[in-house]
Amino acid sequence: MKPPVNKMKSRGSGDSVRDVIQRALSGDQAAFTELLNRHRRLAYQLALGIVKDPTEADDLVQESFIKAFRCLSRYNPEYAFTTWLCKIVSNHCLDHIRRRKIRTFSLDEPIAGQNGCIKREIPDWSLNPEWQYVRKQRMISIDDAINSLPPRYKRVILLRHKEDHTYEEISEILGIPLGTVKAQIFRARELLKKKLKGL
Repeated sequence: MKPPVNKMKSRGSGDSVRDVIQRALSGDQAAFTELLNRHRRLAYQLALGIVKDPTEADDLVQESFIKAFRCLSRYNPEYAFTTWLCKIVSNHCLDHIRRRKIRTFSLDEPIAGQNGCIKREIPDWSLNPEWQYVRKQRMISIDDAINSLPPRYKRVILLRHKEDHTYEEISEILGIPLGTVKAQIFRARELLKKKLKGL
């Protein structure tokens, strides 16, 4: 008697990965675990190569998988899943490095000068109703301008500036060439500049 065929046996098969993704999208928690188990080692090696710290790499892989699972419905099966996942992992690691390198300073700490220490005077705009109104109106105007763009320009601007995707990710999500993505974002920004001129 032959053993039952395991549909997930061929790990290199694009079809089997697609099946697992479909199960995950339908709410199968075991499918999410399977995706994690299959690709965790690759993701970890990539993260470790970027951040050079095993603990950080492990945390970043966990966060990257959460990010990937949240936008799994936007995965384009025409591309390899590993390529899509590795892009998420590498972007997340690079963002982490950039955040870590940002220099911070205390607002309360005095600045040393030639004539002694000077205390910083930072104006508090948070309770200024006029400033809040102007800011709110500006945000409404920007949203209105984005919503008035032709659909192909609106979607790339939202993916780039609202959802913070890279050009490469947008190319994969929409299934269009990278050059087209860049051209559409450039054109969308030009249209927005004209619409928002004078704000």
